Amino acid sequence: MEQNLANLHNAFASPRAFYDDANFPRGFSRSGHFTLAEAQVLEQHGVILKSLYNKDCEPQNSFQVQFVNVMEGQLPPSNIFERTWAKYLKLTTCKTKFHTLFGRSRIVPDPSMHQYSSADDEL
Repeated sequence: MEQNLANLHNAFASPRAFYDDANFPRGFSRSGHFTLAEAQVLEQHGVILKSLYNKDCEPQNSFQVQFVNVMEGQLPPSNIFERTWAKYLKLTTCKTKFHTLFGRSRIVPDPSMHQYSSADDEL
């Protein structure tokens, strides 16, 4: 497992850090959605993961080919890089439902009901 993780880190080596200030302005680790290991994967390798996902670059090794196949839905995620990117996509592309205890209902007047007006007082 240790050697496999080291191979994954080398296979997805990225020249710069990845940030998503639009969706996670305080960082991945402080968002509350990712574990520290997942946040580290996104920060250190997110640039190459994003370019592979968007097809901006071609896969360079077997790990990257597998990642592309997983993102296309041909295989289930099998390592932390694939699971983390799938989680990132779910959080950034799927609309979340917002539930509240207080609702806002519109009151639509019923035309069959007689409305009280000041003209009724004069009768």
